[in-house]
Amino acid sequence: MTKKTVLVACGTAVATSTVVATAIVEAMGDRGIDVETRQCKATEVPSMLDGVDLIVSTTPLPPNLPKPAIVTLAFLTGIGRDAEINRIADILRA
Repeated sequence: MTKKTVLVACGTAVATSTVVATAIVEAMGDRGIDVETRQCKATEVPSMLDGVDLIVSTTPLPPNLPKPAIVTLAFLTGIGRDAEINRIADILRA
């Protein structure tokens, strides 16, 4: 499987997206999925979609994005984290 790229968005592209990006890389590595992450502010998402396989955000995103997108707080709260990890893996394997 080729390396997948996940765009991780939050309000400021600093602390929150770093936590989420690290968790995604670790969880996908455990599942044998080679992934790299890019971080941005949610408002920057539409201009950063080249080469991106999936968007994961902790804050609402613009509508009608041409890539799969998941808006979740599971990586911050822990609630539903495993389900979201499985969802991310399924999208990246497709």
